Amino acid sequence: MSASTGHSAARVYRGLWRILADWFRVPAQPPSLPHAGGELHLSFHPSPRYLDYLKLWFWIALAVFDVAILAGWIALFVSSPAAGTWLALPALLLAIVPAVVAYVAIHLRYDTMWYVMTERSLRCRRGILVILEHTITFENVQNVIIRRGPVEYAFGIATVVVETAGSSGGGERDFASGNQAILQGLADPERIREMIMERALRSRSAGLGDERPEAPRAGRGWSAEHVAALREIAAEVRALGA
Repeated sequence: MSASTGHSAARVYRGLWRILADWFRVPAQPPSLPHAGGELHLSFHPSPRYLDYLKLWFWIALAVFDVAILAGWIALFVSSPAAGTWLALPALLLAIVPAVVAYVAIHLRYDTMWYVMTERSLRCRRGILVILEHTITFENVQNVIIRRGPVEYAFGIATVVVETAGSSGGGERDFASGNQAILQGLADPERIREMIMERALRSRSAGLGDERPEAPRAGRGWSAEHVAALREIAAEVRALGA
């Protein structure tokens, strides 16, 4: 996509975002999660490199599409120069318009993806006309997996899959699958994984952050009261035997 096309797409995108925000109530702010004052409340998008990652696949598909259009137009022009001349402008628009539409769609997807983490839970949100939110509590987290393919590795990003009790398998491209939460396009997946596992362990051991009193420890040996009671029982047994 050329620089002029990119600038045009950016202007279209800014205008479209205002329309979506006003008409369809697309929230520009991250979702909220209840948390006490002083607790962790972290809101973040995927890495900007994830946006570049999405654009790469678009450019590959667009190049194939444009080559097909160009080859078809050249074949038409060779066979019928008049028809080729009349169809030059429609062919050019057919090559440019999908680029603008895809640019807007990719940026909308990125800008509406939010991840919010507190001490107790994790919430993911994504969507434009239909907004999807998926929330899991750390108490139910069983495992956290980092996945990255060779292209993601080249871009320095990865996907973090948070599995909870009863999770069912799903593709890492999905927003959520079963009881899984899927965080795409993270530049620091190891740090996010450690944060989630730390809070999961803390929640399971302390009941979502509330400290539990320690169970009383078993006493060692016999107390004086126990010894006295046993002596009385022994005396009564001897008296009955006599």
